[in-house]
Amino acid sequence: MTTSTRGAQVPAVLVLEDGRTFRGRAYGAVGETFGEAVFSTGMTGYQETLTDPSYHRQVVVMTAPHVGNTGVNDEDPESQRIWVSGYVVRDPARTPSNWRSRRTLDEELANQGVVGISGVDTRALTRHLRERGAMRVGIFSGDAVADEAAMLARVQEAPEMTGADLSAEVATKEAYVVPAIGTKKFTVAAVDLGIKGMTPHRMAERGIEVHVLPATATLEEVYAVAPDGVFFSNGPGDPSTADHPVALMRGVLERKTPLFGICFGNQILGRALGFGTYKLKYGHRGINQPVQDRSTGKVEVTAHNHGFAVDAPLDEVSDTAYGRAEVSHVCLNDQVVEGLQLLDRPAFSVQYHPEAAAGPHDAAYLFDRFVSLMEGQRA
Repeated sequence: MTTSTRGAQVPAVLVLEDGRTFRGRAYGAVGETFGEAVFSTGMTGYQETLTDPSYHRQVVVMTAPHVGNTGVNDEDPESQRIWVSGYVVRDPARTPSNWRSRRTLDEELANQGVVGISGVDTRALTRHLRERGAMRVGIFSGDAVADEAAMLARVQEAPEMTGADLSAEVATKEAYVVPAIGTKKFTVAAVDLGIKGMTPHRMAERGIEVHVLPATATLEEVYAVAPDGVFFSNGPGDPSTADHPVALMRGVLERKTPLFGICFGNQILGRALGFGTYKLKYGHRGINQPVQDRSTGKVEVTAHNHGFAVDAPLDEVSDTAYGRAEVSHVCLNDQVVEGLQLLDRPAFSVQYHPEAAAGPHDAAYLFDRFVSLMEGQRA
């Protein structure tokens, strides 16, 4: 059960699975919630973060101290609802100031039943997660606040992210079409593993008619739309559980159809090529992550949201069932694989989010690269 905190100063407690606690005030809905504690380093774009399906079952800690200052509008959501399971901020804006604002962030969280906490030392919490790693967490407020041992026990009973198969929980149940803007040039089948609304829009801007298909789509359903290219989206959960998307992608690779994947789609390509995946200690989340495109040497500032990565050799070409493959992009903070490309088939992927609704837009060229693959295949 949750209720609104608007106009109230309701005590709240955040409890990590290792026993550390932080006390603050309820923000959004009152009640209790559980998830994986992760932190996002973006200073803007909180509305896009909240509505990103990749954050399903995660409690997001905002490292920027002041959150909610532009309120909430009806234009920027990346999906039809907030997906985070909880929200942690230090200093929420008391009065939003933006000409597009329709309501406060506190109101939006309460309206959608999202339990949050404010007044927390998010710097200390973030440092703790960096040192100990992402972990399970609970937020308790109002009548849900209990003895710390009891709350800790509830947290430790919550499911872990490792082994979680979540993409079908957030994906569309029915196929839909995003029409091309202007003259239609190509048709793309987009497998929805947790797709953000801006992604098909970026393709539509380039004359692509996008058929968004459920995560459970079969190879026959993908090719029923006569695609010039196939796209695999971002999404939540552990890629080691995604056996159906991996099998589906292998079917696409066998047909040599131009293929592009982002985030979860990058991990799916890694698995399809025979590479392993692993869980990062605390992941990459935010809109300020430096990545190098190894084909050009260019460094991009990019938008990220991932807690798993592909385990592929950085400095050698690998032989796979679909020809030679190499790591195309790498994170400059920690050398994590940020992109893959096949050298003998028209397929590539990146671990980050080139649609970048909240910015930056350094990686927008990747959609043009996808178009080039489809043009080459048609020629």
